[in-house]
Amino acid sequence: MKLTVVGGGSTYTPELVDGFARLRDTLPVEELVLVDPATDRVELVGGLARRIFARQGHPGRVVTTDDLDGAVEGADAVLLQLRVGGQAAREQDETWPLECGCVGQETTGAGGLAKALRTVPVVLDIADRVRRANPGAWIIDFTNPVGIVTRALLQEGHRAVGLCNVAIGFQRRFAALLGVTPADVHLDHVGLNHLTWETGVRLGGPEGDNVLPKLLAEHGDSVADDLRLPRSLVDRLGVVPSYYLRYYYAHDEVVQELRGKPSRAAEVAAMERELLGMYADPALDEKPALLAKRGGAYYSEAAVDLAASLLAGGGSPYQVVNTYNNGTLPFLPDDAVIEVQAAVGAHGPAPLPVPEVDPLYAGLMANVTAYEELALEAALRGGRDRVFRALLAHPLIGQYTYADALTDQLIAHNREHLAWA
Repeated sequence: MKLTVVGGGSTYTPELVDGFARLRDTLPVEELVLVDPATDRVELVGGLARRIFARQGHPGRVVTTDDLDGAVEGADAVLLQLRVGGQAAREQDETWPLECGCVGQETTGAGGLAKALRTVPVVLDIADRVRRANPGAWIIDFTNPVGIVTRALLQEGHRAVGLCNVAIGFQRRFAALLGVTPADVHLDHVGLNHLTWETGVRLGGPEGDNVLPKLLAEHGDSVADDLRLPRSLVDRLGVVPSYYLRYYYAHDEVVQELRGKPSRAAEVAAMERELLGMYADPALDEKPALLAKRGGAYYSEAAVDLAASLLAGGGSPYQVVNTYNNGTLPFLPDDAVIEVQAAVGAHGPAPLPVPEVDPLYAGLMANVTAYEELALEAALRGGRDRVFRALLAHPLIGQYTYADALTDQLIAHNREHLAWA
């Protein structure tokens, strides 16, 4: 089995490699190709990857390259984890929206739209090259904004599934609070990427007992602290929102916080410099503890689980993925990309039935779905007016004066990445 990681020079990659090494019985990788145009970085990461494999007795071969076409040739699956424009572009995404009093964040709001506009054309070019090299290969997208990128891939007929680590993070956290194994915890997880709610926590599978009320009664303070939301709000909702919902439920509070501290991009850039220094140490043969602060916790377990189900007939019977709605949520279009539990096999994901969704959440999902449709149109076709329409539709923006100003800022800060600008 050959797997290719596009963006293999990312400091995330050792987390993924560690999962491949530990879980080799679930996903027997024979060749792992790390491809990245940043040759110095990918060589550092590749060296550590080889040492991790050797330390854990993994027989697979690790290859590093900047040749995308060669890297995807014969690949069974291609994992996308790229960042167009790097941390410098992310720094911009997180700062200029604040000038209008709007949240600055890399996956939602105006910053998230900027990232989508930079990313979608690049991802579609990569996917076309994957299809030419190997039409049967699966594309697993971890590149944000996952919902918009996955929708772009599916619209073009690619064999693609979107992946996020939010659900597996909740699964691990809830299992620890309940004193059970993660495999015992099944989430009733519903929404869009980075706009999700846990409406049930079941023990033993989709038909198991819902212990969410017990979890909130006994551990509500801890859950609320993790979300940085008031316990009283979590109790009133009776569900557990993703921590990304804080950008919606406490928008103005978050803007004030972001204005008063360094950007997350600046923190991550400093962390990456330190991590790359560690990766250069020939004695290092395991992922360093600092990597846990970089983000992407449990990404490797989720990626291995998904790839194993798609390719090897293994993996968990149910997994949270991003895929076409196709009637699962009747209030959304069939071609909307939703994030829900699905049965995953060689033919791809099949979403499980979802109980009727409370209008409190369905309304916001419908609003953001409309924004994502307009955002994808802007990414594919370009033009100032399409960017404006997407920003005006976003519930975190919504006012025409803000949308006008943010459109100008977005184009000015991203001109080098926008072919039409």
